[in-house]
Amino acid sequence: MQTQLTQTLECGTDEAGRGCLAGPVTAAAVILPKNFTHPLLNDSKKLTAKQRYALRNEIKDVALAYGIAHVPHTRIDEINILNASIEAMHLAIANMALTPETILVDGNKFKPYQHIPHHCIVGGDAKFLNIAAASILAKTTRDDIMHEHHHAYPHFGWNTNKGYPTLKHREAILKHGAVEIHRKTFALFPKQLSLDL
Repeated sequence: MQTQLTQTLECGTDEAGRGCLAGPVTAAAVILPKNFTHPLLNDSKKLTAKQRYALRNEIKDVALAYGIAHVPHTRIDEINILNASIEAMHLAIANMALTPETILVDGNKFKPYQHIPHHCIVGGDAKFLNIAAASILAKTTRDDIMHEHHHAYPHFGWNTNKGYPTLKHREAILKHGAVEIHRKTFALFPKQLSLDL
């Protein structure tokens, strides 16, 4: 895994929750110190929950700057999940205390942010530490949100599936119906059943 792509003040950005049926899409942006390394820092999906939460605190302590932002389900339904994901990343970058000179984006889609050069990198969270750090902040922060929603709607299993389209989640929608934070433009049912909302 590389530390940086350039020698400029470089941030990595990533999102979590893009494929979920409920809840916000959450993004983070992180600027790490030059030549920073960590033996565990990697794509958040390759880490255990315990590792992610431990790394979250370390990332916040060591980062030169970081920002986290959410785009809610209503906005996702309004502008679609791709645009909402990019909007969340823009907001996360704007929430940092420093303005980056280069932006590294996990994935292959992005829109220019304040004319700052950006690079889209497929699988970037497994290649660049600043993107990996952003993926961990985004993932853990969004997981916390879905844990809170789980207390209100325990039958959906959001404490474990975090809103992703598991069989249990879809079956619960069939049985109980969709609730406020479900993304109404998403296919909520296994067989594209119509949703009366």
